Amino acid sequence: MMRYLVAIPVFNEARYLESVLRTVRHYAYDILIVDDGSTDQTPQLLAAEPDVHVVRHRENRGYGQSLIDAFAFAQARGYDWLVTMDCDEQHEAAQIPEFLAAAACDDADIISGSRYLQSLPGNSKAPPDRQAINQKMTDLLNELLGMGITDAFCGFKAYRVSALARLAITVPGYGMPLQFWVQAARQGLRIREIPVPLIYNDPNRHFGGSLDDPDARLLYYYDVLVHELGDLGGHLIPQRIATARSRTP
Repeated sequence: MMRYLVAIPVFNEARYLESVLRTVRHYAYDILIVDDGSTDQTPQLLAAEPDVHVVRHRENRGYGQSLIDAFAFAQARGYDWLVTMDCDEQHEAAQIPEFLAAAACDDADIISGSRYLQSLPGNSKAPPDRQAINQKMTDLLNELLGMGITDAFCGFKAYRVSALARLAITVPGYGMPLQFWVQAARQGLRIREIPVPLIYNDPNRHFGGSLDDPDARLLYYYDVLVHELGDLGGHLIPQRIATARSRTP
């Protein structure tokens, strides 16, 4: 029988936490919350939630670090699969069984949600800069790595835990998925996408700091990708980086 863990990174998600956990409990017994230094009522709400594993950062360390901690937790406790989802009601817990059914087919190591694989009824419209940057980075990953994915940044995924042991993820911020995809491709991990709804409850939600500027965010993503690719990256995308730098004050 497949043992799986659902992990949810949170940062100041008091508005959604209780409703998301209530829904996730319909589909999972083992739930991990990684609280990335929340300063709202999230810690107090978590203290009142029974039977939930919690990893708490004393200060905000980044979305990538929250996933790194979830990977380590799942490996240390011998789970077969790890499902990750966000806590802002942009991922529908009712789809967890779809990820598990895909995992049970045993023909993939990563089941990745895609908001762009097909148009689903009720889809929101993504903020233009986010969709454009996602498309640009997705296309670049496909060009460089021959991947054939359609959504580089969706956090709704299922990971074969034994496959995660072959990766060395270190990027703590929002650029972590780029490092992940490069390493997954190099390790020959098998990837399957499944469609998930495109939901933006708050299109004005911030990344924080300089990353709220689209050009600065794109430059950051390029830098993460070049660093992970090494010499290969430095030769393949210098013009893209130069263009992004010229637009960033």
